[in-house]
Amino acid sequence: MTTTSKVALITGAGSGIGKAVALAFLRHGYSVVLAGRRADALEAVIKESASSQALAVASDVSNPQSVAALFAKIKDTFGRVDVIFNNAGISGIGTGFEDIAFDTWQSVVNTNLTGSFLCAQGAFRMMKDQSPQGGRIINNGSISAHAPRPNSAPYTSTKHAITGLTKSISLDGRKYNIACGQIDIGNAMTEMAARMAKGVPQANGEIAIEPMMDANEVADAVVHMAGLPLSTNVQFMTIMATKMPFVGRG
Repeated sequence: MTTTSKVALITGAGSGIGKAVALAFLRHGYSVVLAGRRADALEAVIKESASSQALAVASDVSNPQSVAALFAKIKDTFGRVDVIFNNAGISGIGTGFEDIAFDTWQSVVNTNLTGSFLCAQGAFRMMKDQSPQGGRIINNGSISAHAPRPNSAPYTSTKHAITGLTKSISLDGRKYNIACGQIDIGNAMTEMAARMAKGVPQANGEIAIEPMMDANEVADAVVHMAGLPLSTNVQFMTIMATKMPFVGRG
């Protein structure tokens, strides 16, 4: 596979925000590597795109060997990576703090935090060594990177940690022309977030239906961040359903 376009890696690309972002990058002329656990889901996204510039790589972002194999495949196929959208994640929302099983905690941390670290590190190493040097790492934070929902300690903890990871990569990447930013998303309509439209617990104990937004708006925002010259960085962006209960007191 040969290409003259920029190369973008999207993790968690088989559904939801990852799928929307992968399709958006393909529409904008990028060569796109779609990574995720389910090869069939990745191939379905590529079929939907009708693009010849997409590559599916079944990967487990929480596994160092799997991530190493992912980046080896990218290097063999494209020779470089210009953008990574670090998106793969699981929610682990809905269990009271006192009832959270250790396995649940570990699973959320392994995917959301360790997975983001491993993929960012793989991209960082490739961006450092490639010519021309540099690239952009975009981490998927969350509204939860600022304020928790009830019964969401594992998820919220990892998303707060993503902010620290983003800042550290942004600082350490300067000397290699690697930019790193974070997009914090609130209530994009995906399979994971669909429950918001049916009613979810609020801080005051009530159950409320929350406004949603189209996931394609998030995809366009990520593409905008990626399209900036490396001399410019969106350090943090919050994109959310305008009327969702986040700003103020609900």
